[in-house]
Amino acid sequence: MDVTTLAVALISVGGTLGGTLGGALLSQRVTREQNQRADRERAEDRHDRAQEARRDLYARLNTTARAYRVAARDAVLAAERGESAEPAVLNAAKEAWAEQYSLAQMALPKDVNEIASSLNRALGVGYTVVKQLASSPAPDRTYNRAKDWFSGPLSDGVYLLRVTLRHDLGVEVEPDFQHTRTRMRAVLDNERRSLERLLSSEQAQAG
Repeated sequence: MDVTTLAVALISVGGTLGGTLGGALLSQRVTREQNQRADRERAEDRHDRAQEARRDLYARLNTTARAYRVAARDAVLAAERGESAEPAVLNAAKEAWAEQYSLAQMALPKDVNEIASSLNRALGVGYTVVKQLASSPAPDRTYNRAKDWFSGPLSDGVYLLRVTLRHDLGVEVEPDFQHTRTRMRAVLDNERRSLERLLSSEQAQAG
């Protein structure tokens, strides 16, 4: 084989090898990009499913909180009218809230959980208020206090939970909300502690 023929053969082999290597590298890059795109799509899908589950949980938490407050308020109004309230309605609302609150505690961020916890204690005090209506020595004062509690601090507490959940989901944005949330929670906690002390004092006097 002369020099020219050898050079042509080497060039031919080199071109074939270069084309093969180039094709392999291109194929690897395409595969890598496809895998990265699939990973991104799976991550986005997981995020969407988690967000949807969180919205569902928040909706149930908000709904059961409102239903619990309304059932307790209605029980107060019925008792004031001298009607026999159906305890099953209030107890069912209480249990529904307790179930959703228990589930939410496993998923709520710290700041949202603090609001839900404060509302849970406030709802619990409201339940006690309803249960003590029948044994109150001063019905008029007790009914007025109960109505004030359910239409005032507790209503504000349910509203605070709803707005806090909406902020956490990004549905509602208020630049100074953290300050507002802290202030409203402090008011709710103070009102609840004040009512607890009053109920405890009345129970001690009755005993």
